[in-house]
Amino acid sequence: MRFMIIGKATKESEAGVLPKPEAFAAMGEYNEELVKAGILLAAEGLAASSKGARVKFSGDKRTVIDGPFTETKELVAGFSIIQVKSLEEAIEWVKRAPNAFPQTARRRSRSARCSTSRISVTRSHPTRKSRN
Repeated sequence: MRFMIIGKATKESEAGVLPKPEAFAAMGEYNEELVKAGILLAAEGLAASSKGARVKFSGDKRTVIDGPFTETKELVAGFSIIQVKSLEEAIEWVKRAPNAFPQTARRRSRSARCSTSRISVTRSHPTRKSRN
């Protein structure tokens, strides 16, 4: 099964603040583990929403909305796609991932309302084919 691991944006990532060199190194080591295990299909970090746009669909009408976007809880800062045997295995791999913004995670995890430093694990649709 293929799973997409989504790293949510934070105020820091939206402001263009890069993780510390140690965090980059830890993520590189983690990604290398995924490669060695033969399960990493793709991994990318994304630019801040100020560099992007949204396209809103309403019937036949398309509306383009330029970034930046203020609601970081809906934004993606990066993703990985892995192929493993089960959701449980995907979760075990994600639990080993380093946190690029640990101060943010601790501060936001105290809030009961939302935690934008979370990682979502979503299974790909089994009947859809990937396009190259």
